[in-house]
Amino acid sequence: MGEMFALLTSVAWAFAVILFKRSGETVPPFALNFFRVGVSTILFIPLMVFAWEPHWNDAPLRDYLILAASGVIAIAISDTLFHMCLNRVGAGINAIIDCLYSPSVIFFAWLLIGERLSAWDLAGMCAVLAAILIASRHKPPAGATRRALTLGIVFGVFSMLTLGIGIVIAKPVLDRSPVIWATAVRQIGTFIAMVPVALIAPSRRGIFSHFRPAPSWRFMLPGTVLGSFLSLIFWIAGMKYTQAGTAAILNQTSTIHILVIASIFLGEPLTRRKVGAAALAFVGIMIVIFL
Repeated sequence: MGEMFALLTSVAWAFAVILFKRSGETVPPFALNFFRVGVSTILFIPLMVFAWEPHWNDAPLRDYLILAASGVIAIAISDTLFHMCLNRVGAGINAIIDCLYSPSVIFFAWLLIGERLSAWDLAGMCAVLAAILIASRHKPPAGATRRALTLGIVFGVFSMLTLGIGIVIAKPVLDRSPVIWATAVRQIGTFIAMVPVALIAPSRRGIFSHFRPAPSWRFMLPGTVLGSFLSLIFWIAGMKYTQAGTAAILNQTSTIHILVIASIFLGEPLTRRKVGAAALAFVGIMIVIFL
């Protein structure tokens, strides 16, 4: 069952990335991320009522705080950086950068909670980093400069690093918590933390204006349902019901989906450099997870 959820995560996230790329053409990164978190929070409330999770009353305050901190790091910060990267480098190169996800999780699991880090893990991480460097030599997307491409890749790398930290600090809580409850607490806690930032931002009117129905919703709304609601539930369920390594590599198949879908729907070229970088990144992931 966990493997099925992990595969569903990769498919849902791949389509969400394409929709977010189109949304990012008219909506700034923080505003788009705030919209995603706000709408998905609204979706989680009736889901919690329907699921009737008794864990709301049983969980200690520490678990709530850890999950909220995890959401702030891995959703509020990481996903905003993700959108900043996606806007600059396109879906294809972003998919290659996303391969840093698995190595970053393993690295921070070693650093923060004492999990094993072997020489093979280091070799796999180096392979993924090499793939990102290869992708960075790709021709910038139409209308972008080399500086924008480099800056986008930096944003993408930090997005994956913060995602890794956010996941690792929540792992002990996720292991003992119901899927819907843990996912909802992370999302609601993130939204509560993002509201003050949105209120004090100079562009606050523009940020909140995106919650009014607009033409941009045709990409933002389905992207949010796929990327911030369904794929998040699938991801938590996959991590809970199968081994983390198995879930991670099945999640990472989204790289293939994104490269193909971006080529079809966004017209991004599927170049030999992209394919080679993606292949090298997958080799690195295989080394990290299986050796």
